[in-house]
Amino acid sequence: MTVKLREYNEKRNFSRTLEPEGIPENPKEGLRFVVQHHIARRDHYDLRLEWDGALLSWAVPKGPSYNTRDKRLAVEVEDHPLEYRNFEGTIPKGEYGGGVVMLWDEGMWEPYVDVGEGLRSGVLKFILKGRRLKGKWALVRLKRKAGETQDNWLLLKEKDEYANPEDGISEFTTSIRTGRTMREIEEGEDEKITQNPFSSTVVQLAKLVSTIPKGEDWLYELKYDGYRILAYIEGNSVRLITRNGHDFTQRFQDVAYSLVDWAGGRAMILDGEMTITDAAGKTDFQALQNYMKNPQAQNLTYIIFDLLALDGGDLRGQPLIDRKTTLAALLEDAPQNLYYSRHIPGKGKESFTAACEAGMEGIVGKKAASVYSGTRNGDWIKLKCEHRQEFVVGGYTLSNRKTRGISSLILGVYSGGELVYAGRVGTGLSEADMRELAEIFANLKRKVPPFRMAPRPKSNEQITWLEPELVAEIKFAEWTSDNLLRQASFKGLRRDKNPRDIKKEIEEEETLSPSFPKEEARPMKARDKSLIIEGIKISNPDKVIFAEPEITKRDVIRYYEKVAERMLPYVSHRVLSIVRCPKGISQTCFYKKHPGPGSRGIVTIPVSSSDGETNDYFYIENSKGLIYEAQMGTLEFHIWGSRVDELEKPDLMVFDLDPDEGMDLSRVRQGVRDMRDILAELSLNSYLKTSGGKGYHVVVPLKPVVSWDVFYDFAKRVAQVMEQKWPDRYTSNVRKAKRTNKIFIDWIRNGRGATSIAPYSLRARKGAGVSMPIDWDELDRVAPGGVDMAEALRRIGCHDPWQDFFRNHQRLK
Repeated sequence: MTVKLREYNEKRNFSRTLEPEGIPENPKEGLRFVVQHHIARRDHYDLRLEWDGALLSWAVPKGPSYNTRDKRLAVEVEDHPLEYRNFEGTIPKGEYGGGVVMLWDEGMWEPYVDVGEGLRSGVLKFILKGRRLKGKWALVRLKRKAGETQDNWLLLKEKDEYANPEDGISEFTTSIRTGRTMREIEEGEDEKITQNPFSSTVVQLAKLVSTIPKGEDWLYELKYDGYRILAYIEGNSVRLITRNGHDFTQRFQDVAYSLVDWAGGRAMILDGEMTITDAAGKTDFQALQNYMKNPQAQNLTYIIFDLLALDGGDLRGQPLIDRKTTLAALLEDAPQNLYYSRHIPGKGKESFTAACEAGMEGIVGKKAASVYSGTRNGDWIKLKCEHRQEFVVGGYTLSNRKTRGISSLILGVYSGGELVYAGRVGTGLSEADMRELAEIFANLKRKVPPFRMAPRPKSNEQITWLEPELVAEIKFAEWTSDNLLRQASFKGLRRDKNPRDIKKEIEEEETLSPSFPKEEARPMKARDKSLIIEGIKISNPDKVIFAEPEITKRDVIRYYEKVAERMLPYVSHRVLSIVRCPKGISQTCFYKKHPGPGSRGIVTIPVSSSDGETNDYFYIENSKGLIYEAQMGTLEFHIWGSRVDELEKPDLMVFDLDPDEGMDLSRVRQGVRDMRDILAELSLNSYLKTSGGKGYHVVVPLKPVVSWDVFYDFAKRVAQVMEQKWPDRYTSNVRKAKRTNKIFIDWIRNGRGATSIAPYSLRARKGAGVSMPIDWDELDRVAPGGVDMAEALRRIGCHDPWQDFFRNHQRLK
């Protein structure tokens, strides 16, 4: 208990009252306020202002007034915990403050004097940004009279555009959060606020195209240059969420206030772009970047182009034109910082020409009858007036002409888990940009490049590698024949994008390398020199897949044919994600998780995501499926933690011990033993396999009896136990910056939809390593990458170290 909240705690019996205990909180961005209507011995309002980890509190008997002539008494009371801003309900009679409490107003407040000095001198001036209380206010302390033990203040409304000859509060008789009256709160009635039908969704994405489709069934809108934001509005609350799930509500407070006021208590979910517009109405991404650093601009605008839910109803299945018609009517009298994205039916060519001539980024075309599926399925398309997209920053250079700073950024794109070099950018970096970047880069430096194939430094420069955690927007002239950027120019950092989502836009989403042409992903044509295995014709059997040692496609397929009996119990009837390298690992590979046409030995299964979207995935039943995939160039098989007959009840838990760069192998092996001991304490049998890389995998078979959420949380807790017991050895934090000289206990692969490398699977890496089951007593003899294809084939003719694996399914306890 802090001294600040001691008086609050001493006055309350928390075994009787539901008021929150006085536990200090870490302050969030911005200062919050709340006004609670409180009927106890006397009817009054409690004004509470967040400051220094608590709520400064005053009891205002008559409540606030918008009339500048009214001087409302405000009795200073004890500080309350921040959590008290959420309290609404009944305090039992006999307890301190016994009676009914309503959340009457809430929002943010901004002092425009020094708060500490204002409290000492007795004059505190501030701005309220609530639903009901707005504008400038002041608290002025009265001189304490003889015998008084508390300070009395006056709450005054200062002159501004919100001042009113009436008090302006009498009309508000319901809770800002729940819509209930004081009587309804006292009687315990349910909340009256309509809730949205879903709390998260995947955004609809547009495919980049170079030609405009014909027909009148397309709607065309401008392409805006800002942050994609979904707005979830319920009652008096709003959440502004980026496409990768970050909450930017506090960053865009003015728009958040406008949305709540405009919605007027109606529940809705909006899709749009947060922008800064110039005098001509053109969106300016650089200005938005400046706003993010210093939010003083007055023209922050939320351009809204879709309505996903309204009044508790899910509209995503309705045609786009119907959703937009409803949205346009709703926004007819909206505040200036909420703008409806108008469209033109048909006339795509004319729209594109006009956008480019006006200096806009381009246009977006949308099928008028399309539903909101949350995919990039071609229902939405985009045409750009100039080449522009996001790239991951993987390092920076410093030329010998400079002693410090940044000469250029080294850029890449992701796909299939690997970062591929895409070029450099030095143009467009201002001195302010370089200062900001240098400060950010200081905490992201790493010793080895994050790229699959890193660029070599030029003779006159030094390269510093970075954790690939930053995304930059880049304008460029074109892609060269080597698939590198030409005439690139830096436009700013993108804080709303997940680096792992950044791919080369002109390619299929599942391609691993930007140098991989689309046609290379197709099955290779059979030549005369072929063989047939399991009834499947094998094309190009002599193609070299691994160079050192030389391993052909025939060798790979024969390997999977021979290990099928051992491998299938772990792979068959499990949803798969695979890595294909049809031209060998020295060329390029691509990642695949959805079935293609005409797949032999492959079974398609529809799988629903958390937001209700359904996509086709696939699995194999027998060795024919293994051989078919190997014929198509598949090297790696990654599996779900559940079988298709119990898709929502996982039975395979995997912990990947991922050591920091350069860690001694003895420490990694000790980590494996520690993990085994923790699991044994939980009465769980665990099994060991190599990863084919730099770590080991500890695998636990379980009975399929719990949900994915329970399964995932259990795995996380195991990793956290390791971290708490040996904090200097292990971490459960996925960020590489937190792994210095530690082993990351990777528990994340135990979530729904996540995968892990299957036992006996090859790895698409130099040396043809295998993720191989081994005995526990082999731990000190077999390195994580110590089993190659030849050794794996030798081992399957001997003892099976996992022979009792499926007899040892356990229940989570």
